[in-house]
Amino acid sequence: MAFPPAFLDELRFRVRLTDVVGRKVKLTRAGKEMRGCCPFHNEKTPSFYVNEEKGFYHCFGCGAHGDVIRFLTENEGMPFMEAIKQLADEAGMDVPQETPEQRQRAEHAASLYEVMDRAAAWFEAQLSGLQGGRAREYLAKRGLGRETIKGFRLGFSPPSKTALKAALMASGIAEQQLVEAGLLIKVDDKESYDRFRNRVMFPINDHKGRVIAFGGRILDDGQPKYLNSPDTPLFDKGRQLYNFDKAAAPARKQGQLFVVEGYMDVIGLAQAGITTAVAPLGTALTEDQIKLLWRLVPEPVLCFDGDSAGTRAALRGALRALPVLEPGKSLRFITLPEGEDPDSLVRKKGSSAFIGLVDQARNLIDQLWQAEVSGQDLSTPERRALLQSRLLEIARTVGNPTVKRLYETELQTRFDALFGRQFSQKRTLPGKRATLPTGKGAITASQSLATDQGYEAMVHALLLTAIRHPALLDQGLDILAHLPVALAETSAVRDAILDTAAENHQQISSFEAETGLDTAAIETTLNKRGLLETVRLWGERDRLRLTFSKPQTSLEQAERSFIIIGAWLIQLTAIETDLKMLTAELTSHEQPDSEMEAILDRRLHLLHERQRIKTEMGDYARGSSEA
Repeated sequence: MAFPPAFLDELRFRVRLTDVVGRKVKLTRAGKEMRGCCPFHNEKTPSFYVNEEKGFYHCFGCGAHGDVIRFLTENEGMPFMEAIKQLADEAGMDVPQETPEQRQRAEHAASLYEVMDRAAAWFEAQLSGLQGGRAREYLAKRGLGRETIKGFRLGFSPPSKTALKAALMASGIAEQQLVEAGLLIKVDDKESYDRFRNRVMFPINDHKGRVIAFGGRILDDGQPKYLNSPDTPLFDKGRQLYNFDKAAAPARKQGQLFVVEGYMDVIGLAQAGITTAVAPLGTALTEDQIKLLWRLVPEPVLCFDGDSAGTRAALRGALRALPVLEPGKSLRFITLPEGEDPDSLVRKKGSSAFIGLVDQARNLIDQLWQAEVSGQDLSTPERRALLQSRLLEIARTVGNPTVKRLYETELQTRFDALFGRQFSQKRTLPGKRATLPTGKGAITASQSLATDQGYEAMVHALLLTAIRHPALLDQGLDILAHLPVALAETSAVRDAILDTAAENHQQISSFEAETGLDTAAIETTLNKRGLLETVRLWGERDRLRLTFSKPQTSLEQAERSFIIIGAWLIQLTAIETDLKMLTAELTSHEQPDSEMEAILDRRLHLLHERQRIKTEMGDYARGSSEA
């Protein structure tokens, strides 16, 4: 099967050759390349080299040479299709199916590269022509020299609605190709027209330097100020970075890569001699773009303006990185002086002013900590508890288990140090089970509710209440059915109570009077299922000492407490589900800034609501505890 060249190019690019070869060969750094003993013939002196930048390996001893696909087929003996499938799985790509339509699309996509290159050349010519005067004035005002303009292939799109369309169609390019390339807009049966008009044009290249899209900066007061190409067969804005092709080689060599906000920041830094800057393309930084950065350096530096918008953007970038963090792979952050961006800073003060900020760059966990703590009023226990919840939420979003565990420890330690006490004795983070104290002393309800096992103990108390006061199921059956349980054993006890109720076909309101659904009936079911001893141990080990779960408590008090606390636990489960969904949205690829701010606001609201419920539940439980 013949695969589209664009698919194979993307596959080779996404999977690091050094990672694949490194599974078989011990590689060491040798200048810009990696070196090891050749896996294709026996040798004692290394003559096998891997060039990640160019994407090939070569042995100067036996002549073995190839790319990542060939390495799997020749060294590991994989059939070609199996090698493609394995690499596609590692890269998170779907293997295209060969159909006549697929072949046609592949051929069509290949021709679009030529269309985009010719469009870039036409825009360049317009910048130099009679209509490009205002655009040239704008670029001169921004301090760009002729060589910089030429190096980045900057251009100009005239105000006419059909200038580009007419020029390229006259040269033999079909209208449909211009539409598919994102150069024309066509709505229904109406006449198509140029997407970019009266704009300074910035060609966007893929990692091979081929033009795949454009960005355009308006020259008047129109909106939007910046306009990018739509997604096309060549362009996916969530997977590309502006200037990646030019920045890759110097970034690998220098071990330093900057992520800035816009085209002019990239170009301004390059003109000042800082050639290792890239920019996202109209969206917040995506997971795929972060992984792309890590192909070049282990800790790229994100640069943001010093205003509130820059602060929010930095937080979004930090949160988005958490699910994909790996050992040795992270981000650092620079905050520019207020009112400055990278371009303006180097024009006013030179490249040294920008490079000087690198020494002050914050690492990822420092950035997150500062965002959560800076400027916050933490004078009350409730506000400190909310901070604690937010820190725990951050730790939960880290994907890699090892990094996640270390984030938990670090954030916990910082919280302890901030308030001068060891809260680690009162709180366990996700993935760690707290051990409830034993002996005569009972922990308070509020202390217990701060632990995972404490919540499970609260559920145990509610189940004990239902067993000892089954008549409360007249009002509380729905609460019992939806009660959130974490452990299989707890779930089995809850199911035994529900099943016993289901076996009694008469009205729930007459359970005790007519059907015999009493404590003995439930205990009979528990005994048959081997759970009676478990429930007995719950009662013996009860450290919450909640009076409503005791046999001597009135039915009215037991029922009221069961319904109130059960409803709180169900609410908390719903909030946790919503928080996970919001975290997923924060790490998605297509969220515009306006929606990201709404998501962050919603997340903060849910954190406040979660803490409010926990506080009220703790207060209620504390009031119901035995002295």
